[in-house]
Amino acid sequence: MLSFLPNWFRGVFAFVLIIVNTFFWLPFLLFGTFLKVVFPVNVIRKAMTLLLIGIANMWVSGNSAILSLTQRINWHVTGVEGLKKNDWYFVNCNHQSWTDIPVVQKVLNRKIPMLKFFLKQELIWVPVMGVCWWALDFPFMKRYSHEYIKKHPEMKGKDLETTRKACEKFKTTPVAVFNFLEGTRFTPVKHAKQQSPYKNLLNPKYGGAAFVMGSMGEQMHTMLDVTIYYPEGAHGVWGLLTGKIKNVVVDVKKVPIPASLRGRDYSQDPEFKAEFQSWISNIWQDKDNLIAEFKANEFEPCVETMPTNVNQT
Repeated sequence: MLSFLPNWFRGVFAFVLIIVNTFFWLPFLLFGTFLKVVFPVNVIRKAMTLLLIGIANMWVSGNSAILSLTQRINWHVTGVEGLKKNDWYFVNCNHQSWTDIPVVQKVLNRKIPMLKFFLKQELIWVPVMGVCWWALDFPFMKRYSHEYIKKHPEMKGKDLETTRKACEKFKTTPVAVFNFLEGTRFTPVKHAKQQSPYKNLLNPKYGGAAFVMGSMGEQMHTMLDVTIYYPEGAHGVWGLLTGKIKNVVVDVKKVPIPASLRGRDYSQDPEFKAEFQSWISNIWQDKDNLIAEFKANEFEPCVETMPTNVNQT
């Protein structure tokens, strides 16, 4: 709608709108968090959690609306049919820029439970945000280093046990845990340094995903394997807000998680470790091939008269 404006002005305007959207919802989020802390009753806590998740979803919806208002993006989205808001998912995505996060949020918002990240236990002490993450039931994990385990062998397996206890609430409350398996953004330099066998991806980091499935294996039966491709290149958030991204291609595949890969300890089970790495490697090869297919296709430029055009190809 506002795509006729100069790119730099659109970028500044969109950024200001996102800041306004954030500060509009922040007091409601903090108030709900306050009630959850002050009234530690299960019924009230659960009600506040649902309210806070609703607030977070409205914040995401607001950011998506801002993109629709200020940008001309042609969305090519497949695989979102049949997703459920009352199911448990492990969401994986290739990582090219921080634009990936608002893209995944726009595509999956209100189709599945709110995306949540496993966070290190220490992050709960981050001012304001730490208590908000806690109030939104972001799962916190406690990990011990190999060096620490060597010095304290009695703590072997305790990190997984602690995280499982922290995830008890998710037995009755569906959750979607989000993770970038590559662990960092793809760049040609990183790709060459890793000597990655994949043409379009960095090597996956298995430990984090295995830790999630080990902690939540009883509930989490499905991986959503999200593949994003930017035909004009993977620009950062500023590039997104200033109109450099004309097309976004997103494919979502529902991948069943084998029962043999759920609820086991990746760090202490060599057989599971080998089986899990093999499973992820096959998924990674399919993802690499899909990105190659995307690169071989030509995507139509966005229509001048439409600010946002969603194509289910």
